[in-house]
Amino acid sequence: MTPFIHPEMATILAEFRAQPAVDVKTLPIEEARRVSDAASAAWSVGAPAMDVAELTVPGPFPMRARLYRPAAVEAMPVIIFVHGGGWTFGSIDTHDGAMRELAVASGCAVFGFDYRLAPEHPFPAPLDDCMAAIAFVREGGLGRAVAAERWALAGDSAGATLALAAMMRLRDGGHSLPAAAALFYGCYAPIFDTPSHHAFGEGYLLTSVNMRWYWRNYLADAFDAPPPEAAPLEADLAGLPPLYLAAAGLDPLRDDTSRLAVRLAEAGVDFRYDHVPGVVHGCLRMSRRLPPAQAIITAAGDMLAGALATKTTKNQNREERADDQGDQGT
Repeated sequence: MTPFIHPEMATILAEFRAQPAVDVKTLPIEEARRVSDAASAAWSVGAPAMDVAELTVPGPFPMRARLYRPAAVEAMPVIIFVHGGGWTFGSIDTHDGAMRELAVASGCAVFGFDYRLAPEHPFPAPLDDCMAAIAFVREGGLGRAVAAERWALAGDSAGATLALAAMMRLRDGGHSLPAAAALFYGCYAPIFDTPSHHAFGEGYLLTSVNMRWYWRNYLADAFDAPPPEAAPLEADLAGLPPLYLAAAGLDPLRDDTSRLAVRLAEAGVDFRYDHVPGVVHGCLRMSRRLPPAQAIITAAGDMLAGALATKTTKNQNREERADDQGDQGT
């Protein structure tokens, strides 16, 4: 049976297939990144204009970062966004448009950063950098532009995997968790024999062959026995905040998300799972041409904004109760 392909998605796929084929696996890594980044640049053209600040996350491995604010107000809630790219590619530039769209959809500030990439920096370096970026935001590194206690996480593809692992590390360390998180078409274990890999592992941009290469870059010597933080599908997921999950219907990684949904249900985690037919992996950056991708961003933005608003209300209620108790004690 021929799978459903959204009409605009079919046009985009035809455009990709008309371009000269380049196998980035055969190129020196810096050249491969230049080729990959150049192919991504067009997707940010026409993204919403807003206040943007170029920043640096300090530390032993300083990271280039960017803060997007859809309105010129202080103390906005903030979504920390972890970009995808197979842990090998990607940056705040390749995901500039997606972060702008998420800022508009949520009404929140969005903070992105450039973590170290594999294969030069395999696991746990990218995850360690995510933790450093999260700590930077939560400890007031963004100043009065955001309300550091009102934060959420989001990530696409490899970034979704890193965001999930970051929440597990925060939980295990006894640290406060985000109000919620949005995980877009993540890759949660190095498994390649799922029905979605069999159906969509060739011909739909992301291939199973390339996905295996990405996992090897990230896991290095741990490929055959990855630790739970690196491949969190079978990890302990209890105690995580509400999650928004989106899976692309034409994605070899589609079943990673459906399997994660089962594991979350077993762990008692609140989540929403949207399976979006007719679109490919990486569709988030195509949202200005692809209505289903824009719908994903809108749904995620609504969910995150709602969770952050609820957190604000709870904080206000706690402050009011504390004030009442103080009044009663005088």
